[in-house]
Amino acid sequence: MTEDSRYTLRDSLRQFRQSLPPEAHQATNQALSELAQQQDFYRNAQHIAFYHAVDGEIDPQPLMDVALAAGKQCYLPVISGENSDMLSFAPFDSDTKLIKNQWGILEPPQPDVFIPPTHFDLVLVPLVGFDKNCFRLGMGKGFYDRTFSFKIFNRSSRPLLVGLAHTEQLVDSFKTESWDVRLDAVITAEKIYRPDTA
Repeated sequence: MTEDSRYTLRDSLRQFRQSLPPEAHQATNQALSELAQQQDFYRNAQHIAFYHAVDGEIDPQPLMDVALAAGKQCYLPVISGENSDMLSFAPFDSDTKLIKNQWGILEPPQPDVFIPPTHFDLVLVPLVGFDKNCFRLGMGKGFYDRTFSFKIFNRSSRPLLVGLAHTEQLVDSFKTESWDVRLDAVITAEKIYRPDTA
């Protein structure tokens, strides 16, 4: 697959998820949340990074509401002015006031001290597409790949990276690069994909 084909695939998958009616999004988000709650990697996690859904992404809000109610520590990504090529993370709870960043994505106010990526037990990752080996096609900005690049060399290191997706976002294959970070799992409303069982 050429780089042009990767762009074409990304555009078609984005159009698919944007075209879904709100009730379909809501049903998928809820079913995915219920499946995730049954997994040991979620139940055992105390520090979980979520994201604020945009562009038709799977919305982890139902799962985050459950996590907050259970007393888990929740975080959201922040684009820091000091290191704008990487994701930083800030604590989030029901009292946190979110503000829009330069891309119009809501994020917490920048804290005095950011949480390092190795602090988390579980990081939920948005995606545009994925393959059966749990390689992720993102929006193309590379934030998650740069932030968690250390997992390329040590896949077993914390945190666990889990993508959230519609079943229709599974593709046969796409061109991967040396800097692409493989996810530890991808959850859809129907099943969980793991690279080691592909």
